[in-house]
Amino acid sequence: MGFVEPAAALVISFGFLGAMLYRRVNLGITLNATALLLALLSLDWQEIPTIIYGSTADLLTISVVLATFGVMLLSQLYKETRVINDLSESLSGIIKNSKIVSSVLPAVIGFLPVAGGALMSAPLVDSEAEKLGLRPEKKAYVNLWFRHTLFPIYPISQILIITAALTKTAIPSIIIRQIPVVIVMITAGYFIGFWKASNGKKEENSNLKNSLNSNLKSFLIAFSPILTTIVVVVGLDLAGFGSSKHAFNVLAATLTGLIVLIAISKPSLQVFAKPLRNWGIYGITFAAYGAFLLRNVTVAAGISEIFEVLVTSGAIDVILLLTVVPAVLGFITGSPSGGIAIGVSILVGILTFSPRTVALLYMSTYLGYLIAPTHLCFIFTADYFKCTLGKVYKYLIPSFLISFATALLIYLLF
Repeated sequence: MGFVEPAAALVISFGFLGAMLYRRVNLGITLNATALLLALLSLDWQEIPTIIYGSTADLLTISVVLATFGVMLLSQLYKETRVINDLSESLSGIIKNSKIVSSVLPAVIGFLPVAGGALMSAPLVDSEAEKLGLRPEKKAYVNLWFRHTLFPIYPISQILIITAALTKTAIPSIIIRQIPVVIVMITAGYFIGFWKASNGKKEENSNLKNSLNSNLKSFLIAFSPILTTIVVVVGLDLAGFGSSKHAFNVLAATLTGLIVLIAISKPSLQVFAKPLRNWGIYGITFAAYGAFLLRNVTVAAGISEIFEVLVTSGAIDVILLLTVVPAVLGFITGSPSGGIAIGVSILVGILTFSPRTVALLYMSTYLGYLIAPTHLCFIFTADYFKCTLGKVYKYLIPSFLISFATALLIYLLF
């Protein structure tokens, strides 16, 4: 036994986690330090090396950690090789409707979870939204909201990968349940973001056909690494080789995407090595490992038994644990990975995870994170468009409530 009771250990450890996040300590360090503190407080110290070894040697953990590293490397290489510029510029040339361009561009660039990614799409959104006469706070809303609409159904999103791995749920089964929510998110964002906006001015182009063909070709080339990655991960899942059990499908898909990106961009050794010197990649990779370590320590410490008693006694409803608790965690931590890791740690042992419960847990955490004032994309976007967070919340809160209600409705009906 540890030094303190599991309930006290939980309060102390999560208080420590909150303090670390408030001080903006890297999420990888925060999750791992919290897991170790919880272990020191609640477990026999002789058990700790065994838990750490089990977390490190587990094939699923290894695959997810490597896949997370691969996804982040892919994202950084897209930026360093400037293929992301070709992607956005060609897409702008293909689509002439300013409303669609303003919503599609941040969504496509959102495929790349790079730190400060919202700043990559902000200038493009600014240019198109100016034609529509949008106010700064609406520009900020459009950039932030549409950047995050596709992640719930993006099979190589590190958030989705970690969620599926921690809950031992197949990624496609989670995605299917989240498609209706994503459709509602896009629809709500479009109406709220472009309500009463003008249609924008269309530019005349005498060589429209040639320009369209050229832009389409550029887009397909620039998008091919992402498209290949999606096709491989889904294809391996449908093939039924059992590769998803240890997340080998995601790892293989990420490596394939990297190979395709290197083939089309032909980066120099210096360009390829630059992302490897970026601490951010290792911090997020370390966070993926920390999520598994925290879950394993929580299980060993019997933390979930505290909440199990509350559920069986009727003091707290399971739906609250799947909605309010993860949404608050996502909001407070400003990190969906952190919120998911903590949420799963609380729920493991209380219920058997299924696509139904996992989808609601994911969406609750994700939406809570999306509107968090500590969410870096939110901060960067508001700063770029020179508006306060409060003005953006005027559009963000209704979008959040509509999307949250949809996720809950899907859970209750299906």
